[in-house]
Amino acid sequence: MPLVLMYHSVARYTEDPYLITVSPDRFEAQMRWLWRRGMRGVSMRALLAGHDRGTAAGLVGLTFDDGYADFADTVARVLAWYGFTATVFAVAGKLGETNDWDGDGPRKQLLDAEQLRALVTLGIEIGSHGMRHNHIPAQSPRTADEEIVHSREALESIIEEPVTGFCYPYGDLDRETITSVRSAGYDYACAVHHSGFDSRFAIPRTYVGDRDRGLRLRAKRLRHRVSTRGSRLEPAARG
Repeated sequence: MPLVLMYHSVARYTEDPYLITVSPDRFEAQMRWLWRRGMRGVSMRALLAGHDRGTAAGLVGLTFDDGYADFADTVARVLAWYGFTATVFAVAGKLGETNDWDGDGPRKQLLDAEQLRALVTLGIEIGSHGMRHNHIPAQSPRTADEEIVHSREALESIIEEPVTGFCYPYGDLDRETITSVRSAGYDYACAVHHSGFDSRFAIPRTYVGDRDRGLRLRAKRLRHRVSTRGSRLEPAARG
């Protein structure tokens, strides 16, 4: 199971109750840490293509949930400097709005359609994070279909290229939700934690926060290796 890092927002902040924000200086240091160790941050699409070909050694998946506008303002520049790419999982029904699902947490601006299109030209992959950031297993079949299928259609109409990846909002999934995502035609889906569902449609990721520097990053990398030792990532389905 390849190493995939999970980020959300990269910005200066004064409060961060949900621990979703990494400061720009810390993020740059984290990318430098990867680069100095011969690792290269890539999109999930590139990571999985390398895995399918047997050429994924040294590749690390970089994912950014929710699609915060600071990706365009801050993250893209750092990635370009190191020759990295990444995947942004955007909430299709909230483009240009804010993260109002975060209760009383600080409001953060989300990427809009124009920004998504610009990121695609930089080699950034856009994946779906649902329509409205709902807990999909708790939804009716009709709403779940909207979150999984309609979000993909909406994003594809904006960026004018296939959307092949899905990311479960809140990491909330069950067997039925995984089956729905697979049946919808996605190539892969990202979870949050390692679980008994580990697979191409529930890829576990490693959370990265503002406190993570050298020793903590090394420990998290090791923990990933140990916890997913028995997990296997099946190759892409062939049409």
